[in-house]
Amino acid sequence: MTGEADLARIGALLADRTRATILLTLLNGGLTPASALAERAEVSRSLASAHLRKLEVGGLIRVEPRGRQRLYRLASQSIADALEVLILLAPALPVTSLKGANARDDLRRGRLCYDHLAGRAGVALAEHLVAADLLVPHANDYAVSPAGARVFAELGIDTAALEARPRPLTRACMDWSERRHHLAGSLGAALSAELVRRGWVETREASRAVTVTLAGRVALQERFGIAPESWELREAAGVAA
Repeated sequence: MTGEADLARIGALLADRTRATILLTLLNGGLTPASALAERAEVSRSLASAHLRKLEVGGLIRVEPRGRQRLYRLASQSIADALEVLILLAPALPVTSLKGANARDDLRRGRLCYDHLAGRAGVALAEHLVAADLLVPHANDYAVSPAGARVFAELGIDTAALEARPRPLTRACMDWSERRHHLAGSLGAALSAELVRRGWVETREASRAVTVTLAGRVALQERFGIAPESWELREAAGVAA
């Protein structure tokens, strides 16, 4: 058979626990050194380097040299989107330790879905933007209302400029832990970046998990009316979200 997509080749790259862990870690959207990825995957640096090379050759990640250091990130937004779809399909790994339970809860509380906010924090933010009539939900995306454009402009986000870019302005991204939508697209990315820049959300090295800071809780309540308890975990779809 010729001309068909070689899914088996991509499947082979994903069918290794170490490589899968590396790819999931790189969903944080940032540049990550090999040493941090090795620690995250709990393998030696030499073994991590071998896996990173396979992922690079396979087109799933790219490397950016910074002096003597080599930093890694996912190759594109489409790779991140594909991984998020697979996460929705994949069963969860069993949690067998307190450390694992804490890591799971951190991800469910708030995380980066490549370049936009996800988890309980991302869903709460998107739902409050809709409730405040700043976003109008459609089947697969959101429209920005005039009031929304003004509020985003106050945060330094020019929605008209974002809309002129090739990337969709908004997208309703299904959240794997909450099973509800959070805000993706160029607006989701810009809003997430602004929350981090203002110190309202803190990121972590070699982790997708993020924290809504005390200053962030106060600011987001004042601007969007989001109650502080909205960021906390709660039972959803029969599991602790």
